[in-house]
Amino acid sequence: MLAAPDLEAYLVKKIVGFQGPTEIEAFASGQSNPTYLITTPDKKYVLRKKPEGVLLKSAHAVDREYRVQRALWDSNVPVVRMLHLCEDPSVLGTAFYVMEHAEGRIFWDPALPELAPDERQEVYAEMARVLAEIHSVDLHTSGLVSFGRADGYYSRQLKLWTTQYEASRTEDLPEMDGLRYWLEENLPSDSGQVSLVHGDYRIDNLMFAPDSLKIIAVFDWELSTLGDPLADLAYQVMQRAMGRDWYLRGLEGLDVETLGIPSEARYVDAYCKSRGINEIEHWNFAKVFAFYRFAAICQGVKKRGLDGNAASPDAARVGAMAAPLARLGYRLVC
Repeated sequence: MLAAPDLEAYLVKKIVGFQGPTEIEAFASGQSNPTYLITTPDKKYVLRKKPEGVLLKSAHAVDREYRVQRALWDSNVPVVRMLHLCEDPSVLGTAFYVMEHAEGRIFWDPALPELAPDERQEVYAEMARVLAEIHSVDLHTSGLVSFGRADGYYSRQLKLWTTQYEASRTEDLPEMDGLRYWLEENLPSDSGQVSLVHGDYRIDNLMFAPDSLKIIAVFDWELSTLGDPLADLAYQVMQRAMGRDWYLRGLEGLDVETLGIPSEARYVDAYCKSRGINEIEHWNFAKVFAFYRFAAICQGVKKRGLDGNAASPDAARVGAMAAPLARLGYRLVC
């Protein structure tokens, strides 16, 4: 439970129409920033905050989450309305922001067992469309042109996640070292494509309408920046290789065509058509990098769990994905 005796009084002052009394309940999901549902007599809100304890440098950037979603409110990218950002640690101990609460459906399993084949096809088409919308955001008109550097995306990201991985290393994973060396030796030259990058675009970070298969909100923008849009596409496609028994389920071993889920090639083609592009460059590099980066992220969750400041009780299960992710990535280079 969130220990916040002064939070209600603070939010009454900062958010128009906010009134107590409040009930606060933690969401079970979320591995990085603790997230809470705030219920008042008239309305529901969602609060996301940095976790307690010693944190890795540049991690848990709730201020960036707030900034990018606020900038996207009037765009074609569906986001929840942002209401208030608090960077004063005296209120909750860490920075946090409050947003409106959205009502809809979240699909936790990419195999979509609750849907029919034609509905699964519609969901994946919608996912490709919205990802293309993210990558089509005009950085100047949205005010996001300074949200990150426009050059050297992969070299900077490789350095960042190698640093984060080494800071959270708890065991030797030879495949991670092999992936790092391969990525360093095969860094592509800048493609010239610079877009907003979500950084964690997967099906369970999307909310669909209660009565349709239209995406009404994209969540978890903590890792967003400017960079190569293929990084997002490769990260989303990566889930196809992940195991069915993993904490975050994948599609390994399933007959996706029979299920109505498009093949990787068809999904990539749908994305390209939505963006109006004809070709994909350095695709294998982008996929290898996706595995390396996500393995580093999972290792960070594992370390936070061992240190006792994880955002979820499932940190050990998330951390357990680091090694198999590294192995899957290594298969692409050997």
